[in-house]
Amino acid sequence: MTAAEHPVVPRQSPPPGEGPTPEDRRRTIRRRLITATIIVLLIGIPAGYLLISAGQSRRSGQDKAAEAAAQGLREGWPSRMLRRIFEVPVPKDAVQVQYYETNNWKASRMYVQFRTSSNGLDRFLTQVGTGRAALEDGKFTIGERDMKVAGWYFNGGLSWAGTTHTNKDPRPTQDITVNMTDPAAPVVYVVSAATP
Repeated sequence: MTAAEHPVVPRQSPPPGEGPTPEDRRRTIRRRLITATIIVLLIGIPAGYLLISAGQSRRSGQDKAAEAAAQGLREGWPSRMLRRIFEVPVPKDAVQVQYYETNNWKASRMYVQFRTSSNGLDRFLTQVGTGRAALEDGKFTIGERDMKVAGWYFNGGLSWAGTTHTNKDPRPTQDITVNMTDPAAPVVYVVSAATP
């Protein structure tokens, strides 16, 4: 027989009682619901994560931009990473901590100012790699350009001492000037410069 001899019979609905049962319909609906839930989870969770991550990244970038745009010293502690990079171990008992960081293609500098105890000064100098004996009375080791950038003014009416701790590149060099007018609570000024 050829195809022409077999007539195409249109599809007919099943006789009553032979169609899908209510339980079959529930299973189909349940399967579709599970499939839809899986699709939502597979797409929704990563999409939500991306939105949250993008928001955090944008806020982080805004914070960094605000910090970079700041001029002069700002109150607060420099991050641990900055303290480690510039090798400025601010003592734990330090108060009135301020800092400022600058970067350009020639050098990066971090300016730090804090008040500490006599023991805190000794700990700081030791951790930098120098000591109190290296401080020269009446010496300002921080240059005028760096004083201007940080907004510092060192006058002759106070008791000052200073030293420069030099390291081999790429480690930073620290210019340290200390206001020793109150020996129990010296104020430390540091400019740590690193070349890239």
